[in-house]
Amino acid sequence: MHRRTRTLSGRCDLAARAGAAAVAAALLGPAAGAWAQNPPAAVTAAQTGPASLREAFEAAWARQPEAAALAARRDAARAQQQAAQAWTPEPAALELSGRSDRLGRNLGKREVEVGVALPLWLPGERGRHEALAEAEARAIGSRTVAVRLRLAAGVREAWWGWQRARSDSDAARAQLDRARAIATDVARRLKAGDLARADQHQADGAVAAAEAALAQADAAAVAAQYQLSAWTAAAWPAAAPPPDAEPEPVADADTGTGDNHAELAALADRAATAEGSAALAATQTRANPELTLATTRDRGVYGEASQQTVTLGLRIPFGAGPRHDARMAAARADLLELQAQIALERARLAGEQAAARARAEAARTQLAAAERRAQLAHESRGFFDKSFRLGETDLPTRLRIEAEATDAERQAARARIDLAAAISAWRQALGLLPQ
Repeated sequence: MHRRTRTLSGRCDLAARAGAAAVAAALLGPAAGAWAQNPPAAVTAAQTGPASLREAFEAAWARQPEAAALAARRDAARAQQQAAQAWTPEPAALELSGRSDRLGRNLGKREVEVGVALPLWLPGERGRHEALAEAEARAIGSRTVAVRLRLAAGVREAWWGWQRARSDSDAARAQLDRARAIATDVARRLKAGDLARADQHQADGAVAAAEAALAQADAAAVAAQYQLSAWTAAAWPAAAPPPDAEPEPVADADTGTGDNHAELAALADRAATAEGSAALAATQTRANPELTLATTRDRGVYGEASQQTVTLGLRIPFGAGPRHDARMAAARADLLELQAQIALERARLAGEQAAARARAEAARTQLAAAERRAQLAHESRGFFDKSFRLGETDLPTRLRIEAEATDAERQAARARIDLAAAISAWRQALGLLPQ
């Protein structure tokens, strides 16, 4: 007889686990085995797509409406600056008029007037118009950076979610390979008479459970790939890019803290634009005056010599009154709202940055502990594997040690990705784009 040191309770526990695994495999149906033996091409084959977080981000940005409209917005800002530098606030106007008595007495009276009307800048209006145009041009740039940063948050989340799912799929596939190896060894020893048929059932149950876990992990990996491809528009991302972490922020470098953060810079430029609008509205107390220069050629009756005169006129509108007050109040309200929003955003970002840094430090500690546990579990696996082959350890213990080692390796791989994701989130809080 073969050597066995299992207790009755151990037999019952392992039999229950094997039965649960068999039920799970039955519920999943033929798809479980198909996924385990022939995983989808999206999971196993290298396909065209972004091979790094930076590439995924740039591919996502190229699809954004803001990117498509950016060149047109910049052209509009340049045109606005050129308009502010013009000699007149509005284009000059040509005036033509004529009078005659042809429909009345028809004595030959004729009068033709040709003139040019030139709108004039109000005092201080031109300089403030130029300042507003420059502020709007800066706001376009800072707004674009802020939009890119908000986009980076979504891409980062999808990217690291896919990395986690892919790591779980790799771990499940490795677990299945080891479960099959143990089942093969048990079958060989069963033929030799060293183990019982119940041991074979337990080993086969572990294989079934690993197949079900792999099917679930592969499905999660495919779903994560679809989420990432929704940002990048690639059919599939690259099958196995290295999950390298982004560079950790350097304490003494410009890391987007203070008013250099993209969100704060965008709000500050919007506030500058609102301030410029308020200053411009303060000067526009009335409509623009007009200078008119005209020449008139007329005659009294037929045969009389025509005479020519020159007219120089100035048109000064009255004050805007309540309309001007309404524009001023609206501009001041926008400015006050943006200033308050800047203070709130600054406090929120400070808290986000501190929390992100704390999470990165915690993830680093967790990684060290997980790697230490994985190393110990790997060594224990070697010890018990040798002991099992020599007949000194029963199968339930061997399966338990294998499950613990697999879980430790999975946790270590997940901890590495969690640290990379935490550093990426820290960079996001600091306003740094993927690289």
